[in-house]
Amino acid sequence: MAGGVGSRFWPMSTPEYPKQFIDVLGVGKSLLQMTVERFADVIPMENVWVVTSKNYRDIVKEQIPQISDEQILLEPCMRNTAPCMAYATYKIRAKHGNANLVFSPADHIVMDTTEFKRVIANGLMFAESNDSIVTLGMKPTRPETGYGYIKAVDGMNDICQVEAFKEKPNLDTAKEYIADGSYFWNAGIFIWKANTVITELEEQTPALAERFEGLNDYFFTNQEQEVIDREFPLCEKISIDYAVMEKSKRTFVYPASFGWSDLGTWGSLYTLLDKDNKGNAAVSQEVNLIDCEGCVVHTSQERKVVIQGMKDCIVAEHDNTLLICALSEEQNIKNWQ
Repeated sequence: MAGGVGSRFWPMSTPEYPKQFIDVLGVGKSLLQMTVERFADVIPMENVWVVTSKNYRDIVKEQIPQISDEQILLEPCMRNTAPCMAYATYKIRAKHGNANLVFSPADHIVMDTTEFKRVIANGLMFAESNDSIVTLGMKPTRPETGYGYIKAVDGMNDICQVEAFKEKPNLDTAKEYIADGSYFWNAGIFIWKANTVITELEEQTPALAERFEGLNDYFFTNQEQEVIDREFPLCEKISIDYAVMEKSKRTFVYPASFGWSDLGTWGSLYTLLDKDNKGNAAVSQEVNLIDCEGCVVHTSQERKVVIQGMKDCIVAEHDNTLLICALSEEQNIKNWQ
């Protein structure tokens, strides 16, 4: 899923070129390329599909030249994750029958790719044999208020049924979740067989299911994009959590730990980067930090930057735009653009 605009990562991420297509970590690969790469050895390239905005088609083609045009699904507008996943599920089923699917955001980070592949392989086997929906739950390492949570019925390590999905909590509630031990971060990664989730869509969101069922004759034809452009904007704007997960009796959570971050904010990037002895992190070869503490800096490689006397700040420069603000204000960045 590569259609978001990454508004909280401005100015590095813009609506014209959002963060999933950017080398956020300074490693020579975009987040999308890293996402596709970590599925290697688990899912063959011919079975990798990218759902994105029509505006980003050329970027996807440039960054992932190994996939064919039919493997890129183009949304004419943003309608949240339920229509996105429904489109992909119905289309793939039209060609591959009751395929077993993994849905993953294109803009997340995974540090331990070996463990990630093991978890995905086990999740696929569980979904295949149990006719269930599996969502990955990250074992929390801190009382995080920026993530939604999943409460498991029981167990800490085994795949078990979901008791409830929880919205992003305040700090006190997040601390209670950590102390409880049966709550996990909602990573937004889902595994299911096509027919399993289509049955759920028919039961929980019949209008959405009916719309995509009516498109079966157009998938893989020259008329598909025209019909999608007409019908997709009519879908309700709703997440897959609200549409299916919170209502379904087939939802299971797989507790996992593989160095995951949704990389939704500058603060989340800061936690992943190497830091100097004053707690500063920089993605730049030409930055000189003097008397600074706890700052994160991301600037163009060709530009020399000198920063003095700043504490707990974000300094980000991209495409002739400069952002300087307190890390504590990062949630407001999307309102300043």
